[in-house]
Amino acid sequence: MKEGGALLGKIRERLLVDVKPGISTLELDRMAEAYITNAGGKPSFKMVDGYNWTTCICVNDCIVHGIPDKYALQSGDCVTVDIGMFYDGYHTDTASTIIVGQPNGEHFLDVGKDALKQAIAQAKVGNHIGHISLAMQQNIEGAGFNVARNLVGHGVGRELHMDPQVPCYLDQKLEKTPKLEDGLTIAIEAIYMEGGKSLVVDNDGWSMRTKDGKRAGMFEHTVAITTSGPVILTNA
Repeated sequence: MKEGGALLGKIRERLLVDVKPGISTLELDRMAEAYITNAGGKPSFKMVDGYNWTTCICVNDCIVHGIPDKYALQSGDCVTVDIGMFYDGYHTDTASTIIVGQPNGEHFLDVGKDALKQAIAQAKVGNHIGHISLAMQQNIEGAGFNVARNLVGHGVGRELHMDPQVPCYLDQKLEKTPKLEDGLTIAIEAIYMEGGKSLVVDNDGWSMRTKDGKRAGMFEHTVAITTSGPVILTNA
């Protein structure tokens, strides 16, 4: 997973460079498939029943599961690239959000990056999933934004989506959430939005958007829990 994750991290960063005004999200998806195939892997998302694309690409108010299409990106668009790769028997999963044409980003994105960083720091043997969830919630809500309430991170390995779920918020006692043990591998996803918490699903049955039309973002890494501390498997 470390080998595949490192390759996927490089692919994620390469795709983020490709995110430029004028390129369509469908073009980005085709490029992503070529990058994964050339790296010796297979697109994880195409292994999900009913999903036929390599990536989920979300623009502006789309928060997850955005289907690539002919929409040409415009300067100022808020774009999330979410991608997974099946490599040598194991899946890894990662995502990042950027603003098209603005390489320095902005506060909204900095909050998501920091929330993921703080969440990963809690991914230690002996801690609970709740420690990860609480770190994301405190960072994002403390900045005046909202975390997704019905979307979660997840275990990942021989399957793309496995137990345990990794919510972006804590709604029960820490000790009642799953305990983190050596060898567990999880996809930690900081999923959040500028406005209210309500979401709607497009007619395609996949793309989810903020009901109020406010922007959304997501930052995700696949992380291994080890006795030496958390190991980010999807670093470039």
